[in-house]
Amino acid sequence: MSQQAQETQEPEAPHLDFQGTTPYEDYVQADVLTHLQHTRSDDPGEMVFLVTTQVMELWFTVIVHEWETAARALREDQVPVAIDALKRSVRELEALNASWRPLGQLTPAQFNSYRAALGEGSGFQSAMYRRMEFLLGEKSASMLVPHRGAPRVHAELEKALHEPSLYDEVLRLLDRRGHTVPGAVLARDVSLRYEPSAEVEEVWTALYSGDPGDELARLGEALTDVAELVWRWRNDHLVATRRAMGAKTGTGGSAGVAWLEKRAQKNVFPELWTARSHV
Repeated sequence: MSQQAQETQEPEAPHLDFQGTTPYEDYVQADVLTHLQHTRSDDPGEMVFLVTTQVMELWFTVIVHEWETAARALREDQVPVAIDALKRSVRELEALNASWRPLGQLTPAQFNSYRAALGEGSGFQSAMYRRMEFLLGEKSASMLVPHRGAPRVHAELEKALHEPSLYDEVLRLLDRRGHTVPGAVLARDVSLRYEPSAEVEEVWTALYSGDPGDELARLGEALTDVAELVWRWRNDHLVATRRAMGAKTGTGGSAGVAWLEKRAQKNVFPELWTARSHV
């Protein structure tokens, strides 16, 4: 076969010459992302810690987007749209949880080699993670305090604090669909942490005792998938911290493992779990 014939059969090469940056760079902004890593120690492990933490922040951002999409869909009685967003967030939570793998087996010596570079920095100061927690109903006005020096971030968090959580929107939907959700639950101050209700538990018990294909029962299962992965996230965080630093005081002055143990004991969307004992 002639060289000309071979060239004719080969697929066309991609277009390589662009004016300015490439369309890929314009869309993804990879050059920005890959130059955001400014380590503060000479330890090579710090780069892994920094990039992994930045990746977690990106997943927080996506998950907040999905849960806000779901909450908006529930307000508009578009349950299938909400379920789709929740299912996407489940896959994203799985990816988020996998982010612990590069850090999950750090020894105390490895972590201590760059821990001082963190200074007073701590994961509980993450504004986007706080928005995740607020959407789950884990509200606390005190968690706005660390962000007073960043007006835009503080304003976004304050807005999220006073908006109904994802679960608040679920309960309002259940009420509109004819289920008996107590007025005190529906009219509660949504800037406060959600507290379990025996009457809400009864609603979920009735739904789970009925048709498993019912739209609201499927919504409950999508929420349970989310809640399970949030629980796994908290436990993976606990285990990674325990391996890396034992019972030491955490960065940022937190109680470290003791604080994480308390967080890991809590379930989000609590009645979805307790109702199962009555079905």
